[in-house]
Amino acid sequence: MYHFLRELADSWALLALTLIFLGVVAWAFRPGSREIHKDIADIPFRNDDLED
Repeated sequence: MYHFLRELADSWALLALTLIFLGVVAWAFRPGSREIHKDIADIPFRNDDLED
C-alpha cells in the first residue's frame, strides 16, 4: 500500500499540482484583467486626503 501511495504522490499529484499552478497563472494573466488588478492595487490609496 505504501509503494502505491508513494507512486501516486510522485506522479499524479505532481501532475495535478502543476496543472493547478498553470491554471492560476493563466487566470492571473488573462486578457482584460489588467484593469481589475490595477483597481485592486489602488485600494490602500482610495481614502488618502491630499491636504497638506
